[in-house]
Amino acid sequence: MKHMSVVVQQLKKERERAQGEVQRIDAALSALGSGSNGTSRTMSAAGRRKISLAQKARWAKQKARGHAPKPKRTISAAGRRRIAAAQRARWAKIRSAA
Repeated sequence: MKHMSVVVQQLKKERERAQGEVQRIDAALSALGSGSNGTSRTMSAAGRRKISLAQKARWAKQKARGHAPKPKRTISAAGRRRIAAAQRARWAKIRSAA
């Protein structure tokens, strides 16, 4: 039973050490400031309207330019032949090494 009381004392000391550590961490967090202190910033209706109108103007300007999507790029037949020949050469080299 004596052994059990020693274990209990060690556990109590460990708990006190851990509580002290948590207190130090809390103090560090409060010193640094955890970002928000419970208040939230709200934007005024006038501010939201200004942003909305500016974005609508940007989109209208974009549409007015008539930006069509870029055409899909294709490779010429000669280019495809060149690539295919190079790949065949690579495979031939691998097969000859094996």
